[in-house]
Amino acid sequence: MNPQFLRDFPFFEHLDDEHIAEISKLCSTRIYKKGESIFFEGDEGDELYLVISGVIQIFQNNNSRDVIFSIFREGDFFGEMALLQNERVRSASARTIERSTLCILKKRDFIPLITSKPEIMIGILETALDRLRDANRLITELTILDVRTRIAHMLIRLTEQYGVPSAEGILIDVKLTHQQMADMTGTARETVTKSLLELQQEQFIRIDQKKILVCNIDTLRNILGDV
Repeated sequence: MNPQFLRDFPFFEHLDDEHIAEISKLCSTRIYKKGESIFFEGDEGDELYLVISGVIQIFQNNNSRDVIFSIFREGDFFGEMALLQNERVRSASARTIERSTLCILKKRDFIPLITSKPEIMIGILETALDRLRDANRLITELTILDVRTRIAHMLIRLTEQYGVPSAEGILIDVKLTHQQMADMTGTARETVTKSLLELQQEQFIRIDQKKILVCNIDTLRNILGDV
């Protein structure tokens, strides 16, 4: 594992080169095919995953359909909750959207690491709390908002996570199918297709090669009620 890759993660960035080099020796690398499961909800978990490349979805199966909570890509990490809890049980499932390469750190190596460097734990806890707030917000959206507004909120979240500014707006630099977006908004694929077409006709968005360009993020927020 390249030590420089580890330094790009916020909770490792403050460590000295010697400590980073030691951590890199504890990590293993694993490659997953597109659509391959990484773990399932309810599995025992003893690994933290750092995304080297690819795209991962975190989801739960609810009444025979998936509900996607998060999308992770290069530079993100996941799987931390099972390491922080005594029961070590996964609270959701993980599956690749694209062919992915992951760096894996075992709990047996992770616990001594955070014992010697508690600032690492603080960084991970801050991220975990942010994700909990995002999950609560998503639950609220799925419960009280209409479909069009849920889709608008999803697009805004994706611009915040994966947006690349350009002269024409903000490009969401990740390819998602209409089914995946339906699973993120608790609706049907056909409804997502219809809503995205309407948003294109109203010139809120443009779709090119399966990527979405949000033409005017402020207008999308104002008209569709994002605050």
